[in-house]
Formats: sequence, C-alpha cells, structure tokens
Amino acid sequence: MDNTHFAHAVIKGIDNQPRKTSIVASLVRDRYVADAVIILENTPRKAAKAVRKAIESAAANLMNNSGVSIDPKTIRISRISVTAGTRMRRYVPASRGRALPFEKISSNIFVEVAGEEKAKKATNKEDNKSAEKAAKEENK
Repeated sequence: MDNTHFAHAVIKGIDNQPRKTSIVASLVRDRYVADAVIILENTPRKAAKAVRKAIESAAANLMNNSGVSIDPKTIRISRISVTAGTRMRRYVPASRGRALPFEKISSNIFVEVAGEEKAKKATNKEDNKSAEKAAKEENK
C-alpha cells in the first residue's frame, strides 16, 4: 500500500517576471518544505516571498485536506514550475506628446508537495494479542 499523498497550490498574477521568479523556484526544487522555507527566508529577491507563500499554502493543503494524518517532516516539493501570466499593456509619456507602449509582465507559480502518512502506533491490545500468539506457538 502506497502511503504517499499529494497536494498542490497555484498563485497567479505575481508582479514579477517569470524568468526572475524561476531562478528563485529552482533554488528549492526537490527539497523538503522546512528546508525550502529557510532558504527562501534568506534569499534577497522579491520573488522569494511569493514562492515561499505558494509552498506554505501547498503544505497546508496537504496537512488539512488529505483526510489522513501526514508527518510534517516528510513533506517535500515534488514539482514547482513558474509560467508566464497575463501581460498588462501600459504607456509611458515620451517627448513631443508621444506615448510609448510597454507591458507589465506577471507570472504564475504552481507547487505540488508530497508527504507520507504517519505510522500508526500499535495499541496495547494488539501487542498483547501478538505476544499471546507467540507464546502459544512456542508451547507447541
């Protein structure tokens, strides 16, 4: 039985270029969530805050929405990708009454995390039953 569970989070419209956001995302790809958060807290880039928020959101989705008890130490980033978002067309004033166009570029962040189920502890009744079975087998 496979006890790995997955959850994802998407943040759209980050006011940062996808190229710059992708550099930050590549720092934490295939890492544990706890390690990734520490790395991003110490990364001096504007995109680090958005990437950290997406990772924490995906981890919270896994913990709260999976329906089973997940061990927080086993949560790792299985996929993280940055894609281009919508582009807003804007204009900047130029000399002689002209207006020059430019685009404000945004990005979308997709994060998927995977975590293992907590191992269920055997109850005392189950331990006693297994001990009794072992004792009976020895007596035979």
